[in-house]
Amino acid sequence: MEKEKLVDLYRQMVRVRQFETKVSELFAQGKIPGFVHLYIGEEATAVGACANLRPDDYITSTHRGHGHCLAKGGDMKLMMAELFGKKTGYCKGKGGSMHIADMDVGILGANGIVGGGLGIAPGAGLSAKLRGTDQVTACFFGDGASNQTTFHEGINIASIWRLPVIFICENNQYGISLHQSKHQRVADVADRAVAYGIPGVVVDGNDVMAVYEAVGEAVKRARAGEGPTLIEAKTYRWHGHFEGDPTVYRSEKELAEWKERCPILRFGKHLVEMGVATEQELDTIKAEVDNEVEEAVRFAEESPLPVPEEALEDIYA
Repeated sequence: MEKEKLVDLYRQMVRVRQFETKVSELFAQGKIPGFVHLYIGEEATAVGACANLRPDDYITSTHRGHGHCLAKGGDMKLMMAELFGKKTGYCKGKGGSMHIADMDVGILGANGIVGGGLGIAPGAGLSAKLRGTDQVTACFFGDGASNQTTFHEGINIASIWRLPVIFICENNQYGISLHQSKHQRVADVADRAVAYGIPGVVVDGNDVMAVYEAVGEAVKRARAGEGPTLIEAKTYRWHGHFEGDPTVYRSEKELAEWKERCPILRFGKHLVEMGVATEQELDTIKAEVDNEVEEAVRFAEESPLPVPEEALEDIYA
């Protein structure tokens, strides 16, 4: 992979991390309403996966979707404004954290319903197939969502019709507060692929290159008309299920062990060792991203709130 692409993978992970870190701070200050579910610690999965996608490809996201949206090309200013509930946000301040969408770059929407995207993704795949394009859809979901009926229904129909969908299970070890070992008997969600006659792949979700390569192969299969792939990315969320979650269900030791596997630090060290970038260049990237995040916050803070008369506009059922 060329140097520019490698450095961009690093930059994109830093963008997700710094955005989420700022959101955590602002939420604690009471500046962001509602709930937020942060992606800190899982950056390599979204970035590695979306690096294989074109602007006209699609993604479906989850309640923990900020990282997916940024990695797919979402506008940080519009995202921040939406979190603030401002009129300039992606959904004019009416959707909030869990419902960011941008059709212009293929973001079919984050989803507050667990497993909701698993029903939408095959529809997007069927659309591409009927229109005769080679567009693909990446469907992000968690280990908890792999127990929903939408998981089985979505993968089954995608398999039968050979739809161009890549199902990406972000196994961050916990379904809210329940460890994976307590909500399913299989150790690997990817093992469930065999029931639908499709490939099932397990990958280190904290290794951006491993994710990039695995999803790249799945994208090739999908574009060639060979159907879907189920990829399980083993990763970990550093924060609670939601901001304010006391996380009494896990140990500090467990968290510390996963933080040692930080996807950004690992990849940054790798880039330096390969001679692709220097420590100073990586620090410059972080400074540039900090400025981008602060600019997004200023945009959100200076934007107007929706007026009451607009409450029922752009609402569909």
